[in-house]
Amino acid sequence: MSKVVLITGANRGIGLELARLYASQDCEVIAVCRESSDEIEELADQVLSGLDLTDDQATDVILQLLDVTLGEGGKIDVLINNAGVFKNETLQDMDLDTIRLQFEVNAITPLKITQALMPYLKEGSKVANITSRMGSVEDNGSGAYYGYRASKAALNAFGKSLAIDLKPQGVSVAMLHPGYVQTRMVGFNGDISPLQAATGIVSRIEELTLQNSGGFWHSNGEVLPW
Repeated sequence: MSKVVLITGANRGIGLELARLYASQDCEVIAVCRESSDEIEELADQVLSGLDLTDDQATDVILQLLDVTLGEGGKIDVLINNAGVFKNETLQDMDLDTIRLQFEVNAITPLKITQALMPYLKEGSKVANITSRMGSVEDNGSGAYYGYRASKAALNAFGKSLAIDLKPQGVSVAMLHPGYVQTRMVGFNGDISPLQAATGIVSRIEELTLQNSGGFWHSNGEVLPW
């Protein structure tokens, strides 16, 4: 049987390249996104679009699809919580609404999705939370970006707890920083392409085991500080 890979935020950027790589490996790709695209429609086996993942009802829609496509006893081999949002707040230009939005999208939603999909996460399943080294407290040398930094730090904390709590059922969890990637989120000003980032992420997921579950890695394999 082919592996089942579910990716949020799969319609463009890193998510799209992850979908492309897994499809090339003959995996069954389930793409979840706010807006679909021609590229993801061609790649994925199933596309769930028009979903605002901050809406709690979105998880019900995902579960309804999985009930049909995977059935009772079905398994998600790899869950990639990739959807995210990036804003910048400074002390001189503070926006509490964007901070709240980033917590909701970047931290709470991946936790909510993972918890909802637990019936499909079974022995050998892997969860990859696409985080950022900007969520590292130790690595913060420039300040600002209050909502993004804090929301990714929260995601890292959630992921560490998930790794502990899911280990008894044989599910491993990784926090993965893709790198500074040339995506719309950063105005295409990154150092590496989405394909390079996705290739590294897939390699890190392949290396993920119950023994190293709960780690925080750069897509290039570097262990990052908390």
